[in-house]
Amino acid sequence: MLKRLVIGRAKRSEELGETLLPKRLALPIFASDPLSSVAYATQEILLVLTLGGLAYLHFTPWIAASVVALMTVVVLSYRQVVNAYPSGGGSYEVASTNLGPSAGLVVAASLLVDYVMTVAVSVASGVDNIISALPSLADYRVLMALGFVALLTAMNLRGVRESGRLFATPTYLFIGGVLIMVGTGLFRYLVGDAPVAESAAYGITPEEGDADLAGLALLMLVLRAFSSGCTALTGVEAISNGVPAFRKPKPRNAAATMAAMGIIAITMFAGVTTLAMISKVHIVEDACRLTGLGGDCESYTQRTVIAQLAASVFGGNDSVGFYYIQAATALILILAANTAFNGFPLLCSILAQHRYLPRQLHNRGDRLAFSNGIMALAIVAGLLLWWYKANVTSLIHLYILGVFTSFTLSQSGMVRHWNRELRTETDLTARRRHQLSRAINATGAVVTGLVLVIVLATKFTQGAWLAVLAAVLLWLMMRAIRRHYDQTAAELAVTDPHMERRLPSRVFAIVLVSTVHKPTMRALAYARAFRPDHLEALTVAVDREGLDRLRRQWDDFEIDVPLKVLQSPYREITKPVVEYVRSIRNAGPRDVVAVFIPEYVVGHWWENLLHNQSALWLKSRLLFTPGVMVTSVPWQLTSSAHADHPAARAPGAVRRGEPVTPHEHAAARRTPPDTTQE
Repeated sequence: MLKRLVIGRAKRSEELGETLLPKRLALPIFASDPLSSVAYATQEILLVLTLGGLAYLHFTPWIAASVVALMTVVVLSYRQVVNAYPSGGGSYEVASTNLGPSAGLVVAASLLVDYVMTVAVSVASGVDNIISALPSLADYRVLMALGFVALLTAMNLRGVRESGRLFATPTYLFIGGVLIMVGTGLFRYLVGDAPVAESAAYGITPEEGDADLAGLALLMLVLRAFSSGCTALTGVEAISNGVPAFRKPKPRNAAATMAAMGIIAITMFAGVTTLAMISKVHIVEDACRLTGLGGDCESYTQRTVIAQLAASVFGGNDSVGFYYIQAATALILILAANTAFNGFPLLCSILAQHRYLPRQLHNRGDRLAFSNGIMALAIVAGLLLWWYKANVTSLIHLYILGVFTSFTLSQSGMVRHWNRELRTETDLTARRRHQLSRAINATGAVVTGLVLVIVLATKFTQGAWLAVLAAVLLWLMMRAIRRHYDQTAAELAVTDPHMERRLPSRVFAIVLVSTVHKPTMRALAYARAFRPDHLEALTVAVDREGLDRLRRQWDDFEIDVPLKVLQSPYREITKPVVEYVRSIRNAGPRDVVAVFIPEYVVGHWWENLLHNQSALWLKSRLLFTPGVMVTSVPWQLTSSAHADHPAARAPGAVRRGEPVTPHEHAAARRTPPDTTQE
């Protein structure tokens, strides 16, 4: 009941086509991350430059211009990816196809880490903006962040289209609000009434040793600010990963959505940065470095750049425009995590299909979303938010490394792709088009490669090494999973059909008993139905009184099956049974030993703690014995008759072979069969 309330009714597999997205919904779903980064990309540039004091803020326009140029190149490059590889693998597919599986796994590992960081950073930044408007909520930062992750998880479990409808309005409200704010601020500047930020009057004390930077130190400061500003590019590749979710023609719609995303993001980022320079926003990581504060710096909460701009443009911290911008910014930042909630499960599904991740990640849930991937992302991101106390400054250093790794490798792969196409293409128009695409991707590969080096050099010691380590471990894990699946497939492959179909010499059936009751009688009858070559009942004598009682029952009921007794002076049950079964198997290597275990079926979770523990342990041991078949013979207790209502059954219960109740038979007669994959 709770599950249906949260995620809605289950959908049939045939309804998958109804979940495809028009461009107006695809934009907020796949582009909310790069669009929302406007709220903190400028701030990250300023935070780094102010390490040296106010003197270095004049580098801001040049750094912002570099970020804009980089975003333009990346957007143009990924439009080529969308058209060339519309199946949805994005950077992973491009690198795997053109540079080999190992390079593809590097991209996949980098993107998976970055998707997790997208959720953590976006949610933490959204909470920051809420606190900027309502400082009294600062003590609930982590709780709010985890609550928002839970909300996003529930919304995405409802399905891609439903989450798109939910997230579309806040995204467009944010875009409209920022453009109005930028336009109003620039108009006021042109008419001689430039907005002034609340922090404009504060000076900034440089960090120790950073007052007079020159040469290499100055270069490193500027490069570090540039790498922080590159957070504006996070999520740009998500559209190339999500092409299958678009309506037809998929590549054209995806390319158009990517172009719209690039134009909007560049316009907003350039406008916010310009407005921040005009209004003289001064922001630092440590408020105690602000001079002229006139109060306790330890308890002073700095407002975000976007909050200061809204207050300066719209007339103060109590204006309607200020609260509108803060509300829209908080919403878009939190919902920007939705980019990862769509990209991460889809990439996991592709990797699982290629046997690099567990196969469960390839299955769709009740609402045709990749539920297992969504849950995995939510858990890991939630742990990160809890560990780092939802602090954006701490989390941001782990960010964007994976993005530029995937950018560089995918663009390099695209260059090789166009080289291969040009070797066979003879049409002159097509060749010119391919050559232009190759030039765009080559430029993208060189530029993003340089940025990757800069990001590594400036962020590695500040925490980015953790992201590198996580990506390396993930890469190794995926290779190990693929190796396991390959080995399993090789072992299970039929090499000699005649040998595989050869019948066993004998079937030796054993029914495990502890007392004579209805489950025991059913197990004996079921074993007889198999007509084995030999049938016996097996019990373990852990106490004399219990054994004597069993023998009396055996004689009283005139059971014509021999009762084998195993002595156990140390009161063990599992070990004597396993050793006895193995001895039979060793005596006849071509024999099959069939072990029948009577079990109770109960209706409440706590009843499972009271029954079947010995049977469970026995089965787990016997399953590792070659030539032994283990069969559970269920006996349904009264409580189970009331617990098998269809709504209470676990997902996949019927597929796993769990018994169907009369209630479900009646429901099946009333309702058409549902073949939805789980």
